[in-house]
Amino acid sequence: MITSPAFAGKRYAVLGLARTGLAAVRALLASGAEVTAWDSRDEPRQAIVAEFGERVALADPVTSDLAGYAGVLVSPGVPLNRHPIREAAERHGVPLIGDIEIFSQARMNLPPHRVVGITGTNGKSTTTALVHHLLQTAGLPSLMGGNIGLPILGQKPLAPNDRGEGVYVLELSSYQIDITQRLDCDVAVLLNVSPDHLDRYGSYEAYVASKARLFGMQAIGHVALVDYRAEMDEDILRFAPDGQRFQFIDGVDLPGNQADWPSLQGPHNRANAAAAVATVRHLGLDDATIEAGLKTFYGLPHRMERVAEANGVIFINDSKATNPASTAPALAAFPAAPAPRIHWILGGLPKGDDLDDCVPFLGNVAAAYTIGDAGPRFAELLEGHVPVRRSEMMCEAIRQAIDAAHPGDVVLLSPACASFDQFRDYEARGDAFRQLVGALLEGGSCG
Repeated sequence: MITSPAFAGKRYAVLGLARTGLAAVRALLASGAEVTAWDSRDEPRQAIVAEFGERVALADPVTSDLAGYAGVLVSPGVPLNRHPIREAAERHGVPLIGDIEIFSQARMNLPPHRVVGITGTNGKSTTTALVHHLLQTAGLPSLMGGNIGLPILGQKPLAPNDRGEGVYVLELSSYQIDITQRLDCDVAVLLNVSPDHLDRYGSYEAYVASKARLFGMQAIGHVALVDYRAEMDEDILRFAPDGQRFQFIDGVDLPGNQADWPSLQGPHNRANAAAAVATVRHLGLDDATIEAGLKTFYGLPHRMERVAEANGVIFINDSKATNPASTAPALAAFPAAPAPRIHWILGGLPKGDDLDDCVPFLGNVAAAYTIGDAGPRFAELLEGHVPVRRSEMMCEAIRQAIDAAHPGDVVLLSPACASFDQFRDYEARGDAFRQLVGALLEGGSCG
């Protein structure tokens, strides 16, 4: 894990004991800090007792005396605009921080390295994973962490090798940036920005300002990669040092042919690839190495994940697409040539009452197969535009799509809905799709 003598003898409170909070507790204790921990759920509290015993004090920092604490480390999931921890910390003059801030403070004690920070409304995880993959392809030591679900503090520090310094590649949500004060990224990336999380920020302007803070933490001479429209419309570099180096992602030339990159199809993935390519170029990679890495990148589970190919038909798991805006790029990724190719499985627990974001790409859809609570409504919206099968259950939708698909077609699970009507989460839904495709292709049935 990542530790530092900078924390020795200091007192910290940790609020929220899921993966990130637990990794922070371990790292702080190993660094010689005193830790008070809390979670609203009993099970994580009991896990802390079982692992650490009396080494960790269990107490809610909202009602504790925080005088003398060096910081209250809060989970990014804690809504600071509504949670009383903000007022409690301010009352005691204690900063609210996150694990990324702890990492930032530990950097002075780590072996020589560089840091890439990637944020944006959409595409963060894919771009983070792609940068990590390209660096590893080049033989550079690399770790990815942050919002991608891998706590950075729980990982072993990087050491340089004969190819160069290690690179920490961090996916950063706006929530994480809010509770980070000194993350100086060698390369900071803003992929795009559009209205999101307004329940946490109250306004789009406040949300944009949160993203913009990433560039305000950079030292002069480091590199900012930004979306052109975000800079022109939102002044995303407002906090950056005067004269900071920057490049527009939109103008990046890509090596090779996008058609050769199996998990990077569609205009949204072209933008993700452009950001990743510009990033690793600034870190010293040549185009031949980059092109080889683009060809061997196979993406992340549940994000345009190619799970099978049979009889010329490709099966893609995009279960992470939990609203129409995130499904639209998946539909755009397979244009009709010469005929519609996509057998689209959609539905679940709806987040809205329309599919407006997907409408421009319905010409790419050979047929739609609706499932879950949203199935009847989505069928009504789509009938008259594309052939629709009211499948209700995923297994039946996959079976029907297999029967109808021709060589060159794509069977795409991109639900445009949350999963909670039939599945625990989008990951369970994607796992079920993968398993059912395998079973049906081997001659199984839906029972």
